[in-house]
Amino acid sequence: MTGEHEATAEFRSTARAYYDALDSHDYDRLESLLAPDFVHDRPEMTLDGRERFVQFMREERPETETSHPIDRIYRTGEADELAIRGRLVEKDGRTLTGFVDVFSFGSDGIVRIETYTD
Repeated sequence: MTGEHEATAEFRSTARAYYDALDSHDYDRLESLLAPDFVHDRPEMTLDGRERFVQFMREERPETETSHPIDRIYRTGEADELAIRGRLVEKDGRTLTGFVDVFSFGSDGIVRIETYTD
């Protein structure tokens, strides 16, 4: 049980670091958190590969002056997953959308995020 708790704490820390890196535009840090074969499944697209994902976040995402407050972190039934419920918030405090991100972790970082929005 201790190993599972430690992994969950590490996963929680990594997930929080992911959102911090996005919000602070720290793309080197963001890249360091992701596995080379990282995949992000979003409602409107799938981004395959760490480099492609970081490029999208750096150069192509439609809203860059946003933050991702986390409302709740859930353990899923899988040992290597967490689900994060949060909001995408504009600089002025207006919520653009709510989301749930399901993170899958591997030995080399975050391997997959599946995003669900309302």
